[in-house]
Amino acid sequence: MATEKTIDQKALLEEFERESRTRNFVNPIFTKILKWTALLVTFYHLAYASGYIRPETLRHRSIHVGMILLMTFAIYPAFKRSSRKVIAWYDYILMILSVIIPVYMWVNYQAIIDRVGDANLTDVIMGTILVALVIEAARRITGWALPVIGIIFMIYALMGARQGLIPINVPGLFLHRGFKWPKLIGHLFSNTEGIYGTSVNVSSTYIFLFIVFGEIMNKCGMGKFFNDIAIGLAGHTKGGPAKVAVIAAGLLGSINGSAIANVVTTGSFTIPLMKKIGYSKEFSGAVSSTASVGGQLLPPIMGAAAFIMAETLGIKYKEIVVAAAIPALIYYLGIIFQIQLRASKDKLDGMPKDQLPKVKETLKMYWHLTIPILFLVYMLFFSGYTVIKGAFLTILLTIIIAQLKKETRMSLKDIEAAFVASAKSTVSVAIACACVGIVIGVSSLTGFTINMASAIISLGGKSLLLTLVFTMVTCMLLGMGLPSIPAYIITVTIAAPALIELGIAPLAAHLFCFYFAMFANITPPVALASFAAAGISGGNPMKTGIVSIKLALAGFIIPYMFVYNNQLLLMNTNILQGIQVALTACVGVFLISAAVEGYFHTKVNIFMRLVMLAGAFLLIDSALLTDLAGVGIFVASIFIQRILARREARHAAA
Repeated sequence: MATEKTIDQKALLEEFERESRTRNFVNPIFTKILKWTALLVTFYHLAYASGYIRPETLRHRSIHVGMILLMTFAIYPAFKRSSRKVIAWYDYILMILSVIIPVYMWVNYQAIIDRVGDANLTDVIMGTILVALVIEAARRITGWALPVIGIIFMIYALMGARQGLIPINVPGLFLHRGFKWPKLIGHLFSNTEGIYGTSVNVSSTYIFLFIVFGEIMNKCGMGKFFNDIAIGLAGHTKGGPAKVAVIAAGLLGSINGSAIANVVTTGSFTIPLMKKIGYSKEFSGAVSSTASVGGQLLPPIMGAAAFIMAETLGIKYKEIVVAAAIPALIYYLGIIFQIQLRASKDKLDGMPKDQLPKVKETLKMYWHLTIPILFLVYMLFFSGYTVIKGAFLTILLTIIIAQLKKETRMSLKDIEAAFVASAKSTVSVAIACACVGIVIGVSSLTGFTINMASAIISLGGKSLLLTLVFTMVTCMLLGMGLPSIPAYIITVTIAAPALIELGIAPLAAHLFCFYFAMFANITPPVALASFAAAGISGGNPMKTGIVSIKLALAGFIIPYMFVYNNQLLLMNTNILQGIQVALTACVGVFLISAAVEGYFHTKVNIFMRLVMLAGAFLLIDSALLTDLAGVGIFVASIFIQRILARREARHAAA
């Protein structure tokens, strides 16, 4: 099944994902040095995960950040016009400084710990260098938005007429006493509330390990396995290729956690197939982008943010996975509903069965690759091992299991390539986590979080709905300029305390922020996942973004549903209540899909579309009366639309 044109995946990634714009050395010596550096980085983190080496917390995190900074200045040019074939002279200086910081932390660790809160001159110099390196590295990888936010927060910390370096008081609710440079830098550098905080801890453990797992799975053919299974199961059904896109992107996205990379990887295959059976360019691109974004919401791995959420909330990772499962599945169900309705409306059939991979043959060839995934689920939920240990053992098992069949067998070069790719892939996430540490550090030092919570509640007039809307807008605005993980972390730091103060369960508040930080990837005017999909489909980028919003509309409502009804997150409920809530949510999602598509058995007129939307909104709250009213509208819609469809068929026959 050939595509209409050869798609340059690397060029697409570089166009829409800044972190893909890396150097490509001409000199083989530089290539080998970078390869061995990346291998050293991966081996260090695997050794840490295994328990073979376990340096103290600050030592480990400083080594992690130092290694990542070193790789950043080696592979990311300073400017767009800078050479991508050689390392600039000033980058060698930055690389040396990147190494000096962890060496200083390692040698002077006990002394630094003993004088926490009272940094000496050398600490201040080293901390200043670290902050500058992190901000510059973040600028190169993510653009200006994240560094500027970090700088603004630092300026905020320094303001204060009484004690601040900048003798100007911050107005209103955000007033604080102000801090001098040594105090600020000491806080960011020498404890676990600044740059070496929770987000860096997560990037140095969970994120790194699951990126290694994803790269190993990719090398042994898991991507092809997912594609073949998806197309074998759904390719022949009505609108089949679009359903294939949803299934494949969801499965792969749950592991790799990158919406844009997921679009390019799966969309290069599925978008041409969707266009071939009659879907428009924009709809084809929108299916790929919305399904890819949803991968970060789908257990068992959920990209990286779930681990940060677990660390921040101080709960077990498996609790987040259980809570996130039903909303994520309902989100995907909403996309499938719209695909089915669009296919029925436009009379789009699936692909001929004889052209599709056979599910039995695919399973026969790749069944053994399900063993590591099942093993990972066991380790996360039932073994009693830590997530770090479970991930490490799963990586080892995957390498062993892949050797069982020639179709998935990896050579030493393949494993080496996966380890090198893992270190490179971690750079962008880890640098973003380090830069976010500046924001978190300033917030903890100044009490900004408490003040911001008060401001949001005041702005919302203590109305939960208004506060949720303000939080949603904040998440999406931040997400338009930032990668999804820092957007989530900053939004949670700023907005989640206000939601919690209004009585929302902390996990529901975090998931609410998480959802909307992810959806910024498909929301114009800066909808990078949608734009990447448009680059493959040849469609209009803005139109693709608008269609993506329509396809993901259920996803925009689901967070409100689980805030108002925690049973959707399986909190404070039993299995029967959970099933009931999930079923009513599915009914609501179907009503939204039919209203958006304007089709259910036959064309849905504008009045019925509004009635369906009203029914969907009634199902947000779990009260008995609203549920009965929403389900009643659903039943009435079926009855009315069937009558209209039969009448239309009789007129056509006559």
